[in-house]
Amino acid sequence: MNNKAIFRLIFIGLMTISLNLLANSTHIKKETAPDSSNDGEYNLIIEGYDWGPAVSKIIFSMKEPTTEVKAENFTVTAKRSYEGVEMSPEEASGARKVVYAYTSDEKGNKVEQGNHITLVLFVGPEDVLGSPIKYIRVNNRGSNKWINYELTITDTTSNKVWNSESKRFLPLIDKFNLTGTYSHNEVSLPFASFEPENNDQKLPLIIWLHGGGEGGNDPSIPLIANRAANYASDEIQGIFKGAYVLAPQSPTFWMQSSSGAYTRGKENDIYNEALLALIKNYVTDHPDIDPDRIYVGGCSNGGYMALKLIFLNPDYFAAGYISALAYQNEFITNEQVDKIKDVPIWFVHSKDDGTTLPEKTVVPLYNRLINAGANNVHFSFYDHVTDITGFFGGDNYYYNGHWSWIYSHANHANFDFDGSPVLFNNRPVTIMEWLAEQRN
Repeated sequence: MNNKAIFRLIFIGLMTISLNLLANSTHIKKETAPDSSNDGEYNLIIEGYDWGPAVSKIIFSMKEPTTEVKAENFTVTAKRSYEGVEMSPEEASGARKVVYAYTSDEKGNKVEQGNHITLVLFVGPEDVLGSPIKYIRVNNRGSNKWINYELTITDTTSNKVWNSESKRFLPLIDKFNLTGTYSHNEVSLPFASFEPENNDQKLPLIIWLHGGGEGGNDPSIPLIANRAANYASDEIQGIFKGAYVLAPQSPTFWMQSSSGAYTRGKENDIYNEALLALIKNYVTDHPDIDPDRIYVGGCSNGGYMALKLIFLNPDYFAAGYISALAYQNEFITNEQVDKIKDVPIWFVHSKDDGTTLPEKTVVPLYNRLINAGANNVHFSFYDHVTDITGFFGGDNYYYNGHWSWIYSHANHANFDFDGSPVLFNNRPVTIMEWLAEQRN
């Protein structure tokens, strides 16, 4: 072989090595670097649970239609923040667990083949990274607020990244009109409302009054912070055969007195007059609401206000449903007790409630009502507020004892103070089944 042939073979060998090195280098780069030039958008599904809201699903699009997707091929990280609020590392950022994945449409509905993928995320009462709201204290007052909630989704097989939120779907809250507002004597109250489908029949009105942490000017917060939106669910709407739902919001807290401090019943609050005017105006604006079936309920602060409205207007409301009552019994007169003894009321409370102590609120009031001759007043008195789903420990998992409204929102309460079932026409009923039967 002459020198020219030898040089040619060497040249070909060097070129082959160089091309292989280049190919390997390109392969390594593809495996390690995200495709940042092609970042994508995602949609969120936010659902309300007993403990509060959580981002339960993520929906994003693919360039090509797909029929099969694997959950293990995706990672999800969450970042939570709120201006001026310092969060612990554990609640500020971290990984979300993907439990299932499937092909879907852009709203997360499952399809055989589609251009979208839906990831189902683990949610639970201890999984703080799942929540898009946070209880924030400002000027010695706490309230729930929507926070900045950012996700990064990565397809580990292609390094495709989705990190820009496009839409949010809130299945039950999306049924509500969140734009309501009513002003009376310089007091302006926002409100959310749900209107059922109607076949020219008179329908009842369910009023829900939020707790102290849901005040402000965003009516979505009272609906989702503790699952009050469930009164518009198919289950509860079916019990009432259709019902309007009205959820007014206090700009601060229902128990605010004229001094700005909390009243527990001794002093008057600043909202009850405007609130009653709002309710009556809403009923007037919706002539298909049955004036004999107007029900008022609430929790904690809202329980105080529901009872206050019943004290002031015992003939207007067909029944009350009150959990974690914050009205102090010592400020309730015998005349007030006698005035409401014929109003049907169902109380819900927990024995370990450290915020609204039952021995100072609901227990003595219930006993006074019974002693006054009340024959349609009930009281579900729980030992603890527990996981009624059974997913997180069941009866062995304790929520905060103040959260007894869980049993109302979930239509779970079904027993009386002595432990016996509550009966209507000799059949056991739940709190919502009982409520639906009450009429003026």
